Amino acid sequence: MSKVSSLAAAIAAIPDGSSIALGGNTLHRSPSTAVHELIRQDKRELTLIKTAGAYDIDVLCGAGCVARLIVAYVGFENLRGMALRFRSAIETGQVHLEEHTCASVIAGLRAAVQGIPFMPLAGMTGTDLAPGRFHAVANPYGGGEVMTIPAIRPDWAIVHVQEADSEGNARILGTTFEDALIARAARHVFVTCEKLVSGAELARQPELTTIPAFQVDAVVEAPGGAWPASCAGYYNIDEAAIGRYYEMAAQATPEHIRAFIAEQVEANQCAAVGAR
Repeated sequence: MSKVSSLAAAIAAIPDGSSIALGGNTLHRSPSTAVHELIRQDKRELTLIKTAGAYDIDVLCGAGCVARLIVAYVGFENLRGMALRFRSAIETGQVHLEEHTCASVIAGLRAAVQGIPFMPLAGMTGTDLAPGRFHAVANPYGGGEVMTIPAIRPDWAIVHVQEADSEGNARILGTTFEDALIARAARHVFVTCEKLVSGAELARQPELTTIPAFQVDAVVEAPGGAWPASCAGYYNIDEAAIGRYYEMAAQATPEHIRAFIAEQVEANQCAAVGAR
């Protein structure tokens, strides 16, 4: 059964107040086209979940779409440094931050996948993250305690992949990051892809299917869908576009963010597609 949808219809199915796990990592294979549509549809009160975000988290914070973050890192690393709208949203209290480590986000997602209330995790005892947020329990098999991370079960996972078929089988080429994990943990999964291919094409190498169709609610063909982030095998990070965004973001209002999307995204996404 075909699960191919329009971008607008797929995003319209996500209610305000939803928790959304975003695929990719920092500036690599982030689901940017879906993020832009969340902003166009003025989604509100979202909870975003990710180990390491960059443009995707920052632009959603700047547009006023976010109420809560469950993240370990948000920034542009050595390319630009701090994520300015993310930082401002936290400092002004616009967004509530639940700070994690990458390992603790992964542990929480794994707990959701396994249907258990929490997952034990080594290495966090004595850190500033633990007090009042994560709880230690006695080790029933020996002495001492072990830190626990509550299950993280997103309402939605949004993932951008290189190839998918009309039934929703999705293939990620290169590093998968946490994408397969968030797809298993989430109640619903939305996939955008660079290219729709036939099921027969994917069946030739079934071991490369990262996310199986039964986990996927909708799939949208979106060439350049990670832009301005990279998509392995298709295009690199558009550093010039990131630079334009970063300069605008220094003093951005939600209206500035929407203007950037309307003017820059439509004008420049074709550059990513043309570089394939």
